[in-house]
Amino acid sequence: MNTLIHETLANESIYMPIPARIVDVKTFTPAEKLFRIELPAGFTLGHEPGQFVELSLLGIGECPISICSSPSRTDGTFELCIRAVGKVTEAMHRLEPGAMVGIRGPFGRPFPDARFRGKDILFVAGGLGLAPLRSLIDEVLDNRGQFRRVILMYGARTPEYILFPDDLQRWADRGDVELLTTVDHPTPEWTGNSGVITTLLPKVDFDGRNMIAVVVGPPIMYRFAVPEVLKRGVREANIWMSFERQMKCAVGKCGHCQMHHIYTCQDGPSFNYMEVKDLEEAFE
Repeated sequence: MNTLIHETLANESIYMPIPARIVDVKTFTPAEKLFRIELPAGFTLGHEPGQFVELSLLGIGECPISICSSPSRTDGTFELCIRAVGKVTEAMHRLEPGAMVGIRGPFGRPFPDARFRGKDILFVAGGLGLAPLRSLIDEVLDNRGQFRRVILMYGARTPEYILFPDDLQRWADRGDVELLTTVDHPTPEWTGNSGVITTLLPKVDFDGRNMIAVVVGPPIMYRFAVPEVLKRGVREANIWMSFERQMKCAVGKCGHCQMHHIYTCQDGPSFNYMEVKDLEEAFE
């Protein structure tokens, strides 16, 4: 396939899915699996941290899924962490390597990681929120010398629902990442921190004045985590979040993801706290 056709298909992927192949499936939890997906020869996704794709299955439908792999990957594959919560995602969980899917995108406003350079970075991830953050975390670590202190806090419901265990170990082993984890409901075997994710913040001493905080999780987590981050001196303009609520078409046509005057799929899914702090529906 020549370069001109590649470029044309890439442009049309906004509206028309490109066929792609599942090359690996890994089970994380009873609800989540990690899928590695290969694009046709010569294609790369060209995404930035925080963006998403529209995943489609023939005869079933499509849904938006965050891209959780680093943009630095050059092998023509990318990864999606998918929770089985609807007809498309449940059908996806039944697929095995070799199956074909459709991909549109990438879509959405990414995290402005270039603006984070030269600063301390605090990542606060709750539950499935680690999936969209993973792309940004690895992008930061791939360019580690351009950032100062990196602190990562991650909370899950139970030890059974911890995502990306191999990555958590890899980040902890680096020596230049401060990693703290917690679970809401520990098992007898759990030896780590217990409690909601805000219980981790007092365990780390940091100066928030030169810090970027990226907080990603369910809306209820934002209600409690963001005020705690603000108390530690992080400025409102330096807090970034991700909202993937009710996205559907990805191109701002259906209005399904609208929050007041904001279309999440077009204006986000990454948002600065100052953009959404007065929108009640953003935290519901």
